[in-house]
Amino acid sequence: MLLNTPNILTLLRIALIPAFIVAYYWTSPWSHMLATGLFVLAALTDWLDGYLARKWEQTSPFGAFLDPVADKLMVAAALVMLVADPMVQRHVLNIYLFTVVVLVIVGREITVSALREWMSEVGKRSRVAVSYVGKIKTISQMVAIPFLLWQRSFWDLPIFRIGEILLYLAAALTLWSMLIYLKAAWPNLIAPRVP
Repeated sequence: MLLNTPNILTLLRIALIPAFIVAYYWTSPWSHMLATGLFVLAALTDWLDGYLARKWEQTSPFGAFLDPVADKLMVAAALVMLVADPMVQRHVLNIYLFTVVVLVIVGREITVSALREWMSEVGKRSRVAVSYVGKIKTISQMVAIPFLLWQRSFWDLPIFRIGEILLYLAAALTLWSMLIYLKAAWPNLIAPRVP
């Protein structure tokens, strides 16, 4: 069934992206708190739709396609807005490093998506299935980004700086997981093409 509960949650996550963008740019003292809340809600629906799909045996090709697309769109939107934000540019340790980290994360997502598509075409998609490192990478991004979005101290904790450091860790995991996928696909990438 196309519109089961997990797929509806995934579609909700995509629908939250415009609301998240509007909240981030809204000129209100509450805007960043609202944007953070919407991002966290989206991250929770990511976990929940996968859990429900497995528990209720409602996995589908549509859901398998749409779920990673929704995740990547939300993460890319957040990272692009953060790197373009003058306040963020003033407060990160180094804006050039921060920009490179964002490019690494977004570039990895594009690379791995293209790799998975190509591996599907040659019938080897299972070789580049989501790895354990890939899951940890996703979790670290989903924790780092809300800390960066919040942009305020919380109980005297430097939330923004913690988020920045977590994002650098996420970028390292991003590169590591990409290398794992490339290594798995390498024999197929260098194999001579059979007519």
